[in-house]
Amino acid sequence: MKRIRRVLILLTLGLTGTVLAGSLPRLPNDRPLPQGDGSPGVVTFRHASHVDAGKPDCTTCHPALFPILPRSANQAAPQFTHAKMEKGVACGKCHDGKSAHGFDDCATCHAAPKER
Repeated sequence: MKRIRRVLILLTLGLTGTVLAGSLPRLPNDRPLPQGDGSPGVVTFRHASHVDAGKPDCTTCHPALFPILPRSANQAAPQFTHAKMEKGVACGKCHDGKSAHGFDDCATCHAAPKER
């Protein structure tokens, strides 16, 4: 809990994510996200493909786009849909076909977790 509080204080003070990411012992494991209705498969989020090892910065996504604190028991997991993402929500903030690849190839996101 002290580490989480320290991270929040650093973010509040406006320090760059370079300090935070550089202090991480390793990136989190690949994370399969809940599969929604009509989804062609599970989406597996890979930190390794989203973090520039030469200039790591966690604040690009955390906490503005994706919370870093655990949800309470009464909070539902967020539901990501293509309709929302195409309006710039969650992954769609960057994956707009300009800043990062768009949603043209289903296999880019809807793939099984890789073995470590």
